[in-house]
Amino acid sequence: MITIWPQYLDRTLSLKEGRKISLEDSVKEPSINEIERALKRLNLHYSIQKENAYPGKWYEKSGRVLVEWEGTKLELIRTVSLEIKNMRN
Repeated sequence: MITIWPQYLDRTLSLKEGRKISLEDSVKEPSINEIERALKRLNLHYSIQKENAYPGKWYEKSGRVLVEWEGTKLELIRTVSLEIKNMRN
């Protein structure tokens, strides 16, 4: 299982603040619901934990998603981000 926090995909954050992928691949302020819709469209098995807070922003309950994925964490984050971009267009 791989954990995805919305911060990993967020273009408005710096790498120090938690973004894991390039600005080019990231999306602006992704929500946990957008991540869930992207995972459904990608036919991936996942579990949502909406009450969890990203450790770097412990005061903000952004939620997280646990995803069953065979590849690397970065591949998963890029794939989900790309799917969110496709959904927004």
